[in-house]
Amino acid sequence: MVGKEKFHKPQHWGFCNNVRMLMNEDKPGIGGELCLRQKRKPKYSAFLKEMGIDAPPWVAFDKQVLSFDAYLEDEVPEKSQENYRIRRYKIYFYLEDDTIQVNEPGVRNSGLPQGTFIRRHHIPLPPPDEDQFYTVYHFNINIDIVFYGWKFKIYDCDTFTKIVLKNMGVKLNAPGQCPEDPYLKMRREKLDFVKPLRPYESFGTLKQFLNYDRKVLRFFCLWDDSTSLFGDRRELILRYFLSDDTIEIREVLPHKSGWNAMPFLLQRGKLPKYGPPGVYQPGEITDRIVLNVYGGLVENRVDGYLLDKYKLGKVHQEFYKDSDLSIGTTINVWGRKVLLCDCDEFTKSYYKTEYGIENFTSIDCKPPPPPKIERKFPPYTGFGSEEDSLRSCIGLMPTPHRKNFRKWMEKDSYGYISNTLRFFAKLITHDCADVDRLFVISYFLSDDTLSVFEPIERNSGLTGGMFLKRIRVKRPGQEVFKSELSEYIKAEELYVGARVNVNGYLFLLLNADEYTLNYMEKHSDKFPMSSIELALQKLKKQESKSEELRNVFIAADDEQRKMVDYNTFRDILMTLTVGELTDHELITIARHYHVPEDAYEDVNVLIALAHERFKRNTFENFERLIANCVYQDRENKKVLPTKDIRRLCKSSRLPLTHDLLVSLLSKFEDSEGQINYESFFCALNWRINPVPELEPRSYLKERCEDEWLGMPSPIPVKYINYVKLLKEVFGLEDE
Repeated sequence: MVGKEKFHKPQHWGFCNNVRMLMNEDKPGIGGELCLRQKRKPKYSAFLKEMGIDAPPWVAFDKQVLSFDAYLEDEVPEKSQENYRIRRYKIYFYLEDDTIQVNEPGVRNSGLPQGTFIRRHHIPLPPPDEDQFYTVYHFNINIDIVFYGWKFKIYDCDTFTKIVLKNMGVKLNAPGQCPEDPYLKMRREKLDFVKPLRPYESFGTLKQFLNYDRKVLRFFCLWDDSTSLFGDRRELILRYFLSDDTIEIREVLPHKSGWNAMPFLLQRGKLPKYGPPGVYQPGEITDRIVLNVYGGLVENRVDGYLLDKYKLGKVHQEFYKDSDLSIGTTINVWGRKVLLCDCDEFTKSYYKTEYGIENFTSIDCKPPPPPKIERKFPPYTGFGSEEDSLRSCIGLMPTPHRKNFRKWMEKDSYGYISNTLRFFAKLITHDCADVDRLFVISYFLSDDTLSVFEPIERNSGLTGGMFLKRIRVKRPGQEVFKSELSEYIKAEELYVGARVNVNGYLFLLLNADEYTLNYMEKHSDKFPMSSIELALQKLKKQESKSEELRNVFIAADDEQRKMVDYNTFRDILMTLTVGELTDHELITIARHYHVPEDAYEDVNVLIALAHERFKRNTFENFERLIANCVYQDRENKKVLPTKDIRRLCKSSRLPLTHDLLVSLLSKFEDSEGQINYESFFCALNWRINPVPELEPRSYLKERCEDEWLGMPSPIPVKYINYVKLLKEVFGLEDE
């Protein structure tokens, strides 16, 4: 470019002076001269004062640019078609710092490097005034301006530029016109001459591709081919690509269908509406029709090819568009009738936006379920277990029967949780020797097995021991040799008062242990006999006998303690309900309204029980416990609060149960809630203060004393609060 070395240095020098002037306007620039901005400052200052603006120029004229339209005659040497070219330019003048930028707009197929012609900077005036720079007052319309030897003709400007120049006092000239480039004029005339002979056909697929790329409509389809030989109902997925109007169809194969998995039922392509259309020769299906032009046998003959704009002889085909697809429509896929049953959410939103469709009711494309074929197995032969015999009929290679491993893990015994239901039972028989025989029936929840044990009694004449080993027990009355598996006794069938047939022996369940009763009450949804709500509902049906029931309870309570023993309570309710309540429901009611009893009333009995546990665990650290109490007793009162003694016993891990420890502390506690720790631990010291051991009670004696109607000890509860029962069930208040 002309003047390349000249405008680099002045531009850099002016930029440094502008920055320095911004920092301190009074300081001189390079060489001791004031910067050029200061020399132009009075002109701008006067203009700003006239406009009533009190601000420096670089603030007042920030982002304000003057735009001029100019052209340049560029010589073209050594070319016969043209001598010069007319090149158009945009000259931008920035008012904030008097910098100038020249841009050349792009012209299609010009073959010239266009864009920024002169980058933004201070441009010096042509010689001999190269020490000065262009200002806004050097610009006008219809004038010539020289930048680095390039002569630009300014012929017009925009409206904003005219307003600014007029306000600055510049008299604008009349706007001119830019002459037409002769070479471009020649090219345009040539193209206009050729255009009707060689028409250009634009297919316009780029815009569609850019707008709809990666946007696909998806339909769920059904092809019913069940009418043909070996045909079936086939589920398909149709994808319509909006970018090029092509269709792709894949098949959805169910698990173990037996069909070969093919990647595509229809490869991606345009789908004709009336297919198959037939066989065409190569070149018949085309988007353009080309004509062969022959000029004849002349010296200057013309051979060429033209496009037929009338498209005579073109084969017209109709293809499926997005407007042709909707739910419930049957389309032709090369002779196959495919029903569109449903679509995805994107497809629904697309049709709502483009076509305003709101109804997208889907059609069930699932085939009706095939008739279930009942498998019939041969009857049980009697060899081995029924499960093993059935497994040999299911598969060619017999496999062992799979047990419910999860149930076994959840219901297996661990710690103090046994997950075993134990009942006391007696044998129902007419044999006099077996009438008084008592048994313990254990039901294991982990695998639904059952065992029967007979307690050993001295001088009874019976050996006792295991009566039935742990095994699943079949329900009575089932056929032995049958195809189905036998049914076995479940835990829900066991309750107090039930009759259980165990391999031909009939047992009456008389009672259950504490764990069994608690478990059944906790899972009352499976054991309705342990539901207190259901038991009270049966009792409320006898509301007409409520007054009679209260009188009977009061007559039975001689000492007026508002409670009766269990045997009396059972006799009264059984007589009143006349068989409505079972023994298990009666036990549930009795346990709900029982009177809490203190199991350890005598202090000597409590100490004897504690000594027995200390001896069993060889615990003798009583001196250390007393020393700890003395350390905590800072005032030397010989007493400590009960909670401190209990916390000390817990931390020292005394081998006493919680109930026994609480009962012992209550016996030694005074009215102020304190305990004499020396007397307490001395009484527990089994080495210094031994007490007589408790005499074990005979089981046979206990059973004979507490036996009623064949029910062995222990009884569920001792006393029942009948007043609370009458109040909550019948609403009777105590008189």
